[in-house]
Amino acid sequence: MTMRMRIGACRLVLSTMVAFAAVAWISPPARAQNAPVAASVAESAPIPAAQISKEITDAIKSPDRPAADKALDAGRRPDQIMAFYGIKPGMKIADIFAGGGYMTELYARIVGSTGTVYSQNGPFPVQFKKSEDIWNERLKEPALKNVVKVSKPFDAPDLLPAPPGSLDAVIIHLNYHDMVGFKLNRENVNAAVFKALKPGGIYGIVDHSAQPGAKDTVTTTLHRIDENFLIKDVEKAGFRLSGASSALRHPEDDRTWIVFKHRGQTDRFMLKFSKAAAIAAGANGSEPGQ
Repeated sequence: MTMRMRIGACRLVLSTMVAFAAVAWISPPARAQNAPVAASVAESAPIPAAQISKEITDAIKSPDRPAADKALDAGRRPDQIMAFYGIKPGMKIADIFAGGGYMTELYARIVGSTGTVYSQNGPFPVQFKKSEDIWNERLKEPALKNVVKVSKPFDAPDLLPAPPGSLDAVIIHLNYHDMVGFKLNRENVNAAVFKALKPGGIYGIVDHSAQPGAKDTVTTTLHRIDENFLIKDVEKAGFRLSGASSALRHPEDDRTWIVFKHRGQTDRFMLKFSKAAAIAAGANGSEPGQ
């Protein structure tokens, strides 16, 4: 090897070492800032069919469920959602931003006559009149006698009529991004949920995944939301992220699809937030921070 070649090789090794050192010595705060918020909670695998309760499977297979609902089941996988959140007979649940009531009906059938479901919708814009009609008609079904209809705007101080500390679970299914995009008062919603949940109660949120770092920029265009943005938003109300499921993941989705064109095929996150007992003890009956 000539002298010139040896010098060139030395320079290459030196530059590689410098580059490696620059990456390795990024300050801990910078690394923490770039780490995903959800990294502290590993996603659990889908729940095997044999472990899903009879009450859940019977509710989904009910012969009198609307055919339009059943057509959505394969993509939405309600068995996984209900099992992950532990929905069972006798529970008291709230379905926030219930839309046409697809989830409300399933909750009602599972919790049964000893349970209660609060189905909430704010005022429906004119373009969603069809969903309002479906919701109103659905709530007339005999199987939904245990449902309390809540027609209140999202900034209502008495959004949930349930007694403080009485609910086992509150779930928002595919609509948190709409609360953000429509600039609804989600701070009030999150505070109302916190107040209504029992200590250790579950706040469940399922939504369409946006690309990391998108934050709230595609909530009204692609109808998606950045998972980490949502986690930080909810935890501001006093909740802590306690679980996540991979059951609704679709890695083939690059998260740029408009969700309405790919129903049941989008990559979705399923998160479980808890009202920590220690926090609840100091805030039971009042909003977080008071």
